[in-house]
Amino acid sequence: MRLTAVLTGLAAVIAATPALAHHPLGGAMPETISQGLLSGVGHPIIGVDHLAFIIGAGIIAVMVGRGLTAPLALVAGALLGAVIHFGAVTIPGAEILIALSVIIAGRLIFTGARVGAGLIMAGFAVAGIVHGYAYAEAVVGAEQTVIAAYLISFSVTQLVIACGAGAIARIVMRGKSWSVAHRAAGMGIAAVGTVFLTQAVV
Repeated sequence: MRLTAVLTGLAAVIAATPALAHHPLGGAMPETISQGLLSGVGHPIIGVDHLAFIIGAGIIAVMVGRGLTAPLALVAGALLGAVIHFGAVTIPGAEILIALSVIIAGRLIFTGARVGAGLIMAGFAVAGIVHGYAYAEAVVGAEQTVIAAYLISFSVTQLVIACGAGAIARIVMRGKSWSVAHRAAGMGIAAVGTVFLTQAVV
């Protein structure tokens, strides 16, 4: 209970940052290829809800034995979500859906992710759509080369984070501390999602 309270409090502090913290350029639209690359790298990291989900995806991928293929499903979904946004199609309640995806990822980790690998892959792809939809907001209206740079960099960044989290999880899983570690990680990720869900609803 004490660990849960600490993780929830930490999540609240992190998530209480201004909305512009999701954008490496302070909310300004990237105007050059280098700015597009920088924004694409920073968005998945500075956006705490996105970061929590990507880390969770990497951990879950290892737990269900999918390695790199599950993060690839997430990235593919994110690219599709970005295309949907560029096509001026609205996904209602995207921020709420993003927060829910983070909570679900945390819960799956906490409980041991006793879900079929195929369902996990599909879930990553669907969640990726709403995350990618949100990512695209930063470059709507930018030049095509800038958008391409942004899409490439946020895709690579997501893969690196997810694979890094998965590699750490794989190492921890070999030790006796795995049970404690995965529960702590699950609670932390779910706490972040809960805070963002509260913000989105309120």
